[in-house]
Amino acid sequence: MVSLSTPLSQFPTVKKSLLKKLASLGLRSARDLIFYFPFRYDDFSRIVPINQLQSETRVTARGRLQLIAHKRSSWQRRLITEAMLADNTGQLRAIWFNQPYIAKVLQVGDKLSLAGKVELSRFGMQMVNPTFEKIKVDGASVHTGRLVPIYPTTAGVTQKQLRFLISRALAAASQCPEWLLPEIIRVNNFPALPAALQEIHFPSGGIKSAKARERFQFEELFLIQLKNELARREWRGLAAKAVVFQEKETKDFVSGLGFTLTDDQRRSAWEILQDMSGNRPMNRLLNGDVGSGKTIVALTAIYNAALNHFQSVWLAPTEILAQQHFATACRLFNGREIRVGLLTGSSAKISSQEIVDCPKKKFLSEVAAGKIDLVIGTHAVIGDKVCFQNLALAIVDEQHRFGVEQRRLLRAKSANDSTPHFLSMTATPIPRSYALALFGDLDLSLIKQMPIGRCKIITRLVEEINRHKAYKFIREQVGQGRQIFVICPLIEEKEAPSGRQLVLMEKKTVLAEFKKLSEEIFFDLRINFLHGKMKPKEKETVMQDFLNKKFDILVATSVVEVGVDIPNASVMMIEGAERFGLAQLHQFRGRVGRSVHQSYCLLFTNAVSELSKQRLWYFVNTADGFELAEKDLELRGPGEVFGETQHGFPELKIATLQNIELIKKSRESARQIIDSDPTLVKHSLLQKKLVEWESGVHLE
Repeated sequence: MVSLSTPLSQFPTVKKSLLKKLASLGLRSARDLIFYFPFRYDDFSRIVPINQLQSETRVTARGRLQLIAHKRSSWQRRLITEAMLADNTGQLRAIWFNQPYIAKVLQVGDKLSLAGKVELSRFGMQMVNPTFEKIKVDGASVHTGRLVPIYPTTAGVTQKQLRFLISRALAAASQCPEWLLPEIIRVNNFPALPAALQEIHFPSGGIKSAKARERFQFEELFLIQLKNELARREWRGLAAKAVVFQEKETKDFVSGLGFTLTDDQRRSAWEILQDMSGNRPMNRLLNGDVGSGKTIVALTAIYNAALNHFQSVWLAPTEILAQQHFATACRLFNGREIRVGLLTGSSAKISSQEIVDCPKKKFLSEVAAGKIDLVIGTHAVIGDKVCFQNLALAIVDEQHRFGVEQRRLLRAKSANDSTPHFLSMTATPIPRSYALALFGDLDLSLIKQMPIGRCKIITRLVEEINRHKAYKFIREQVGQGRQIFVICPLIEEKEAPSGRQLVLMEKKTVLAEFKKLSEEIFFDLRINFLHGKMKPKEKETVMQDFLNKKFDILVATSVVEVGVDIPNASVMMIEGAERFGLAQLHQFRGRVGRSVHQSYCLLFTNAVSELSKQRLWYFVNTADGFELAEKDLELRGPGEVFGETQHGFPELKIATLQNIELIKKSRESARQIIDSDPTLVKHSLLQKKLVEWESGVHLE
C-alpha cells in the first residue's frame, strides 16, 4: 500500500536511471508527487467519431488498431512509426517520429485511444505524435479523453511517466492532514484536501475543478500573507525614537529647493513624517516611477531627523549611485549645518561646508560619536565596525536588490535600544496586486506624477531598413554634445543557451556591437562598453567616466537598468528589444530624459511573432511605468517586475498575482487568525506548515 513516505524506488517501472532524473525535479516520495502540480492542461475531453474529425482540432479518437509498422523517411532518414486506427465510421492514420518503442508496446487488435491535433494530409485525416493509451475494461483514462495535466519536466522524464506515477501516488492523498482551518474551507466552499488533490491532477471539469484550483491558489497566497502579518506584528512591537515634525523649518527647506513638489511628493513626504513622529518604527515602501522625485522626499525625512538631533543612514546598491545621492544631499543641505558622510568600499568623505576625504578610522569614530547626521554608502555601511550613536532613520534604495539579512543588519545599527524607522525605496513601479502580496508587511506610498517641466521621452520602434537613419540621428545628437546608451541582451556570442549557435543579426552582443560601432559605424567617436561580468571597480570607473563625458557612447547590458543618472544622455538605443520585459524596457528608457534636453528611446527588434510586436507597440504608446508593470505581470509573470533574482519572494506553483480578490481574501483570513492567535499556539498544524513552507519543504 502506498503511503506519503513511500520512496519512488518502490513504485513499479521506476528504474535507477529514472530515479535520478525525478530527484532533479525534487521528486523522491509519494508526497512529492502528490504536491507536484501541473502548470497547464491539454483539453482532450472531446471524444469524436473518426468520420467527424476536423482538421486543426485537438480531440480524442478511439478505435481498434488495424496496422502498426516502421519505415524510414526519404528525408533525413528519420524512423517513422505508422499506425492505422479504425472505428465503425472510418480510419485514422497516426505517425510518430523516432519512437520505435511504440511498435513494441502496441499490437494489432488493441483497443486504443489517441489524443492530439488532427491534420489533413494526402492520406486523409491523421495525427502526428499523438498521445496514446490502451482502453481499459473500466473505461478509465489518464492520458486521453479528458483534461490532461501537463507538468514541468526534464530530459528523460515524460509526461506519461509523471501522470502514471502521480495517479498511483494519489492513493495516499487521504493520509494528508488538513492544515487549512475548517472555517476558511467552509466560508470559501473549498473541497477537502484529498478531493482537491484528485481534481488538481485529474480534473473532472466544471465547478469542482475550479474550486480545487482556487483552494491551492488561496493556500499559497495565505501563507505569504500569514508571514507578512507576523512580520508586521513583530515590527510594531518594537520601540522607536519619535521624530517630531518641524513644520516651520521643513517648509523653509522645501521652499528653498528652487522647484515645486508634486502633489504625490507632498503626500508621500507627509505620510513618512507622520509615521516617524510615533514611537513605533515606520516600515514604509516609497514606490515612484523613474525620475519621479523620490530622492527629495527621502531628504525631507532625513532633514527632520537631523533637526531632532538624530542620525540617518542611506544604503545604495552601487558606489556611483551612493556618490550621486551624496552630491545631491550636499547641494540641498548646503548652509543648513547638516554634516553628510559618504562611505564606500574604496573611500570615505565628509561634507559640512566643503567635501573632504577622511581616513576611515576617523570617519567611523565621527559616526559613532553622532557627529555625522547622514551616512550614505554601499554595503560598507552595514560592516561590523560601523556603529551609530543615535540612528533614527534607515533608508534602502532599490530595496529588492538587498536580501533580508542586509536589511536586518541595517536596522540593528543603532547603539541605543530603539529600532530605526525604516524606509524602502524602489524606482521599479509595482503593480497593486504585487504590492498586496509581496509587501504586505509594509505601508505603501506612491509617486506617480512626474516633476513639472520634465520632457516626455519620444519612443520609436525602428525598422531594420531605417537603421542607417538612426545612426545618422545618433551622430547628430553627439554633435550637439549629447551622450548615447546602446543596450544589448548578451555579453558575447558564446553565451548561447544550450550551446546553440547565435546569429549576430538575431541576438546582438555587447562585445560584438562595441566592435562594430567603434570600428565601422562611429569610428571617429569615443565608445566604451559595460557588462555584468566586469569587476565592480571596473564598472564604477566606466560609469564615472561616462558621467564625466570622457566618451560619447556606452554599449552595455542590463547592468545600467537601475541606479545610473547621466543627465547629459539623450538617446537610449535598445537592440533585441523583444527579449526584455516591458518593466525592464521602461527602466532603460528612464536612464535618459533626466535633464532639460529632449530625449529619445529607439527600439530595434527581430521579433516575428505578432504578440511580441503588439507588446512593443504597447510600450511605445505607454509612458506610465505602473501600467507597463501591470501589463508585464499579465503577460510574463512576476519575474519580469523585479527580475528573476527577486529576494524574499517564494516561487508560486499555482497562484497568480492577477487575482486581487483572492489576495485580499487571503490577507483578511491571515489577519483574523493573527488577531485571535498572535503566536499560532492554538493552530499547531498551521504553525508547522508555515515553518516548513518558509524552509522550502514541499509539504501537504
